[in-house]
Amino acid sequence: MQGLNASLSSLITPVAALAAKTARFLDATALLPGQPGDPDGDFARERLPGAVRFDIEAFSDPASALPHMVPTQAQFARGMAALGLTRETPLIFYDRKGSIGACRAWWLAKLFGHESAFVLDGGLEAFRRAGGAVETGNAARLVVSEGYRPRPRFDFLAGTGDVLAALGDPAVLILDARAEARFLAEAPEPRPGVRGGHMPGAVSLPFGTVIDGEGRFLSPEALRAIFASRGLEGQTVITSCGSGLTAATLTVALVAAGLPQGRLYDGSWAEWGADSSLPVATF
Repeated sequence: MQGLNASLSSLITPVAALAAKTARFLDATALLPGQPGDPDGDFARERLPGAVRFDIEAFSDPASALPHMVPTQAQFARGMAALGLTRETPLIFYDRKGSIGACRAWWLAKLFGHESAFVLDGGLEAFRRAGGAVETGNAARLVVSEGYRPRPRFDFLAGTGDVLAALGDPAVLILDARAEARFLAEAPEPRPGVRGGHMPGAVSLPFGTVIDGEGRFLSPEALRAIFASRGLEGQTVITSCGSGLTAATLTVALVAAGLPQGRLYDGSWAEWGADSSLPVATF
């Protein structure tokens, strides 16, 4: 990618990130259910130069019983201002390795109208391998910005009603980023009270399919071939997963492939699978 032209891609390479002097790094490292680790402790010990911690949970709706649901505009604006950011600040989100949290953070930024936002392809480890220096010791003291003014793009967001309306609609393709065993109800869900299976008509595309063994996204050509293999032929896409995290990996992959961003089902399977009134398929 060239410079910081957000119209080109959702991704930025480590080499380009090294040259992006005006951008702010945000450590958005997040863990999947059952995954060990201490993102806050890791950030305190080591981070990219000048980085701030973007905690996905802190940018979630505290009133929702569902995991890390989208916050209100006011909540998002307060959180970004507290990190010293404005809507004009170029942002580079990263994980320590890969990009699960960074993709969710990127999607949130896009949802609230942040134009210059990118995912660091491969995360901190890829940056280090490219010759980038990491920062240790105490993180820089945060200076609150004068304000952050969101411009929401709610066409990037899908709710249960949108997914229900999409069932059986040939113009919409629902892509599920969970492991295929969970999609087929052959493996238990990690959250209690949540049924196994998938939305009728949804297509399985585990998020690991679009990245390589080091957590980097595949080439645009390879990504387009993968989406085509799942039946994407110009439909609107709704991405889903367990709780809205890895669905964002598919959304980032769509943009990286040069395809429309589509919508992300925020409640994902944590919401759908827990509601016995909603239809479920297991084949």
